[in-house]
Amino acid sequence: MAGDQTPRPSGDRDDVPSGAGQGWTALTYLIAGMLVWGFIGWLVDQWLDTGGIATGIGVVLGMAGGIILVVRRLGTPT
Repeated sequence: MAGDQTPRPSGDRDDVPSGAGQGWTALTYLIAGMLVWGFIGWLVDQWLDTGGIATGIGVVLGMAGGIILVVRRLGTPT
């Protein structure tokens, strides 16, 4: 019966969002990685006066890290 089913607890580590939730999760990881590591690169640029090279490296590293997080969290596409 429908009343006998116990609800599944939410917030587990293994919960994978479905549908649009996966897209928003992937987009958030990619943008956040670029922003955080780009900002860290900008700080390094200001500190070492490297003319924007560290910012570019930070953005690229942030994108790579975001892709790694997306693959770990959401799995590989089937």
